[in-house]
Amino acid sequence: MSRIAWYFDPISPFAYLQWPRVRELARRHAVDFRPVLLAGLLGHHGQKGPAEIAGKRLFTYRHVTWLARLQGVPLVFPPAHPFNPLAALRLCLAAGNTPEAITAVFDWIWAEGRAADDAAALAPLGQRLGIADVAAAIAAPDVKARLRENTEAAIAAGVFGIPTLVADGEVFWGNDAFDFALAFLEDPGLLDAHEMARLATLPEGARRG
Repeated sequence: MSRIAWYFDPISPFAYLQWPRVRELARRHAVDFRPVLLAGLLGHHGQKGPAEIAGKRLFTYRHVTWLARLQGVPLVFPPAHPFNPLAALRLCLAAGNTPEAITAVFDWIWAEGRAADDAAALAPLGQRLGIADVAAAIAAPDVKARLRENTEAAIAAGVFGIPTLVADGEVFWGNDAFDFALAFLEDPGLLDAHEMARLATLPEGARRG
């Protein structure tokens, strides 16, 4: 049986768009859902997020809006983006990190366009999830520790962006790589073909200083 982990941060609208397909995949395979802090990944790899690059920010927002319409998925941007996703990430974990809890958090932010950057903003969602005191729940030491551990595990697995599926140790980054991941799960020898295998040792012709 394939070992599959899905790394996500609700700050990413692409993770929101990929989530229904991940839930469907989880009906056929065991999938470990792992909320992680995207900023932690970016910091480790010395990268900027797409929303931190002026021209790319607007393009990304337009692109994801178009993709949502194409897929027939409701999408309303939250009041501000990027936002601090720590509270939303910890709420996923505090609510059990179940598919239902993850869906509720994604929908709150991306289907309803609600703020999710602190306990007060998430209080009504907490009520829906059966958490009366969101501030206490997301401040729990074990919740904070699990988020740190997930983020560290993502870095150790070679994850550099969100959303990412890791299947049998192979990294498939981005919403547009989901079909690639499915193809690999169907045919694990996919990456062993000559041209695919050659890429792992392809030399660099130049490097920026």
